[in-house]
Amino acid sequence: MSQTKKVIIIGSGFAGQTAALYLGDALGKDHEVTVITRTTEFIFIPSLVWVGIDRMSLDKVQFPLAPVYEKFNVHNFHGQVTDIYPDDGYLTALDETTKAPKKFEYDYLLNATGPKLNFAGTPGLGPDAGLSQSICTPHHATRSRDTYLESVERMKKGEKQHFVIGTGHGTATCQGAAFEYITNIHKDLERRGIRDKASIKWLSNEPALGDFGIDGVSVAQGKNIRTSEEFITTVFEDYDIDWQVKTAVKALEGNSIYYETLEGNEGDESFDFSMLIPQFLANGMKYHDKNGEDITSKLANPGGFVLVDAVYGKPYDELKANPEYWPATYQSPAYPNIYAAGIAFAPPGPISRPQATPNGTPMAPAPPRTGMVSGVIGRLVAKNIIDNVKGHEASHSERMTEMYAACIASMGDSIWDGSAAVIIAHPIVPDWKKYPISGRDMFVSNMEMGLSGAWMKRMIHTTFSHKLRGRFGWSLIPE
Repeated sequence: MSQTKKVIIIGSGFAGQTAALYLGDALGKDHEVTVITRTTEFIFIPSLVWVGIDRMSLDKVQFPLAPVYEKFNVHNFHGQVTDIYPDDGYLTALDETTKAPKKFEYDYLLNATGPKLNFAGTPGLGPDAGLSQSICTPHHATRSRDTYLESVERMKKGEKQHFVIGTGHGTATCQGAAFEYITNIHKDLERRGIRDKASIKWLSNEPALGDFGIDGVSVAQGKNIRTSEEFITTVFEDYDIDWQVKTAVKALEGNSIYYETLEGNEGDESFDFSMLIPQFLANGMKYHDKNGEDITSKLANPGGFVLVDAVYGKPYDELKANPEYWPATYQSPAYPNIYAAGIAFAPPGPISRPQATPNGTPMAPAPPRTGMVSGVIGRLVAKNIIDNVKGHEASHSERMTEMYAACIASMGDSIWDGSAAVIIAHPIVPDWKKYPISGRDMFVSNMEMGLSGAWMKRMIHTTFSHKLRGRFGWSLIPE
């Protein structure tokens, strides 16, 4: 009988939960698979946008993890990993309740932690400071809902309200989530009959409207080429949403957002309600050698994201010209038994061209690595760990320069009169060698808007909740 192997997954988001299902299904009965996570429930984060406008209750976007892990023979520890000792193959984690440390040995480790929300990176940003809202966690989404409903009540009484939605830092990502929230606010206010009492503005660090941190998308529609900038511009014009891009938010004070534009001009925007996505950082685990010395810089970049099989440190134009610089297996070159997936891995650079103001303020949307991308990488890494445990060479690889990405941004959740913007990009990171005109396959990439997108968005919520619970036929539902 083969020796029992120990596999540890840190995190239970899309990447971690997907990996846990595949690893538990393949190895759980004969080996030891453990998930260490700070939450007891899986959170379907894309649907928090609906919680934030009071169109969906929290119980519809989360479910308990323990029954799923029990069914798949996966162990679970509710706690936070603080230190990893890769030379000796163990880590320490603090129990979330007692704060007592516990040691876990591993043969294979997958870091699938989500982001640390760096509200502190922008003074006054975030619900803890009380000045802006967030839809990044259940607690934040419910607070956004409550604050939003206060604005709704004021508008019902005839007051005007100014909404500012977008990004709260020059290097923030997840513009897609903010875009979905702003269009849902528009639709919800229309449904309530008070849209005329609101002015709505998009404030973003993107180099162009519709960039979304992926350098925009171009698609072939008949004999014409349409860009995501044109697509989103049309949406905002139709919805009477003002916009301002090439902007880094520097601070919030009172009811004012202070910012710097790419040209170096400073300005401010007053608001009654704001939701600004913060900068994402890694979760701050430390790595140590046999002697206890800190070797974090050997395994992670300065932001704490895990260095994997990518080519790092290259200028943007060289990275753009070489799709093979992006990672294929998401495996640490320093310790091949350590993998990273989703937000946790360090990309080799930005997808959109990085810029900075004359004052040196960075204006560079970070590459999105959530949702579909996280699930795909979680499955890929799990399959390779399964290969390793079974004594085979890892046989799975997929770069983001090969990967499909689909973004479905709802504009109202109703399957009767809702709508959604559907953007499909292939690949998510442009491959200029294979597609020299736009970096992507313009006949596979697509952009559409309509009622069918609303149906698709709701179907994804339902099917992925089914899949990530590990219910019948879960593995047949693609990531």
